Amino acid sequence: MLLRIFIVKLLILLSLASNAQELNAEVQVLSPAIQRTNKQVFNTLETAIRQFLNTRKWTSEKYAQEEKINCSFIINMTKWDGNDNFEGTLQIQYSRPIYKSTYQSPLFVHMDQNFQFNYLEFDRLDFSENTSLSNLTSILAYYVYIIIGMDHDSYAMKGGDEFYNEAQRIVSNNASSSFPGWSSLAGNTKNRFWLIDNLLSPVFDGIRICYYQYHRQGLDLMFNPAQQKLAKQNIKASLMSLKAVNKKRPNSFLMQLFFDAKSQEIINVFSGGNPIPTADLKEVLIDLDGNNASRYEAIGKG
Repeated sequence: MLLRIFIVKLLILLSLASNAQELNAEVQVLSPAIQRTNKQVFNTLETAIRQFLNTRKWTSEKYAQEEKINCSFIINMTKWDGNDNFEGTLQIQYSRPIYKSTYQSPLFVHMDQNFQFNYLEFDRLDFSENTSLSNLTSILAYYVYIIIGMDHDSYAMKGGDEFYNEAQRIVSNNASSSFPGWSSLAGNTKNRFWLIDNLLSPVFDGIRICYYQYHRQGLDLMFNPAQQKLAKQNIKASLMSLKAVNKKRPNSFLMQLFFDAKSQEIINVFSGGNPIPTADLKEVLIDLDGNNASRYEAIGKG
């Protein structure tokens, strides 16, 4: 009898392990601008969001514990009416592990300035793929699918389509929402609508292909000293290919997001180890990411 109980428990544990959730999300809810004595609601909200992100199964895929996607959601609340109306910002960061390394490569660093929602303390956070139940969970789920899509893009060429389509469905579900960030007509070309529109547009396929070449054919080869020069050449080629994308859509939102995450890493990659020619690369980087032009001058000088 004891043996049977042990076997049943073991099978349950194995089943849970084989269907582990996808995210390892850190969550912080900050409220320094809220001048109230009792701010327990923010602690409750932080716990609820953490559980929502990390215990929900977002895909049909099986993730081992070590395969979970590391990301962070940092919320800075700026307004609260003392009831259920909240306003603030949401900063999302996602990093990808590099093969045979402890290094985490940043892929997505973004601040959503339109983070508004209704929430009553101890409310259950629910989400439906087919309708908008809550602006809070819609926003969180949207960015979950963006993160998972980018993760898949970095391992397989344009591998994130399925998850970007889920993010686009969330945008459609919120098309008539009174909350900001979902509309193409609000004069903001850097909101949730335009992010997923860019990711699914063929015009920006070059950026998505770059994610794959840069990571899978570049950084993932760096562990092997014999392949480090090839890895750098592949990374360089992937970055050079972005010139064609920028020619079609200069200074795009998606290009900005790419370099927000990658600029320092690019400098590090080409400033040490086996050198390769970088003069032409520096010209392209300065053209694509003018905000960091002076920093790219350091490439090749390490």
